Amino acid sequence: MPSFAIYLAGFLVLSAGVLFGAYLLGVPTQWVGVIGLVLVGFGVMVGVVKTRRPDAPAASDPPSE
Repeated sequence: MPSFAIYLAGFLVLSAGVLFGAYLLGVPTQWVGVIGLVLVGFGVMVGVVKTRRPDAPAASDPPSE
C-alpha cells in the first residue's frame, strides 16, 4: 500500500473521530459537514506534501562540469 494511501486512511479515521465528537457536542449538522470538508482538503494537501518524491532531473539538461 503506498504511503499516501496509509496517510490518508489514518487522517480519515482522525477526521471521523473529530466529526463524531463535534456531533456529540451538538454542533449543527451543516457545520459538521463544513468541518469535514476542510479536514479532508487539509489532509490531502498535507499528504501530498509529505509523500511527494523529488523531481528527477530533466533529460535535456547537459551534465554540469
